[in-house]
Amino acid sequence: MARTDPIEPQTAYLAGGCFWGMEELVRKIPGVLETEVGYTGGDTPDARYEQVKTGNTGHAESLKIVFDPKQLSYSHLLFEFFRMHNPTMRNRQGNDTGTQYRSAIFYLDEEQQHVAEAVIKTVDASGDWGALVVTEVAPFKKFYRAEEYHQKYLVKHQGGYTCHSVRRFGLGEVS
Repeated sequence: MARTDPIEPQTAYLAGGCFWGMEELVRKIPGVLETEVGYTGGDTPDARYEQVKTGNTGHAESLKIVFDPKQLSYSHLLFEFFRMHNPTMRNRQGNDTGTQYRSAIFYLDEEQQHVAEAVIKTVDASGDWGALVVTEVAPFKKFYRAEEYHQKYLVKHQGGYTCHSVRRFGLGEVS
């Protein structure tokens, strides 16, 4: 009898501008099991919104995504990420400006790093954005969960501010 080991959920850490809009779109992707907004990418310990919003902590408003790799590959998740924010804008999304709103992929291991780099090459080659991707690809350090009022913000405040929307490009999968 063949033994099949269950595939454990995986985690991704992404930053693409204000985390409210990112979370709202990501949580609707089939295969996403849970989302949480917070701060990562900087060196300030125990980062809180009042610090991060100044742009002086090195942290970006980020999203922790737990997903089922049987339903959603990491590469597909990244293609969706590149459809929901403008990865060619440095330190800006919509009206939000500063390093805390940068586009970034924080990888957990070499495999995630390689996939991220391959997806960026595909996005660049597509020409869909009309400019090259400036998304930072950096090793994950630590994630600080944002305050409760930020979690699922657009569920709690329907019609609230977001600069995110899903664009439908010809982007595909990385083989």
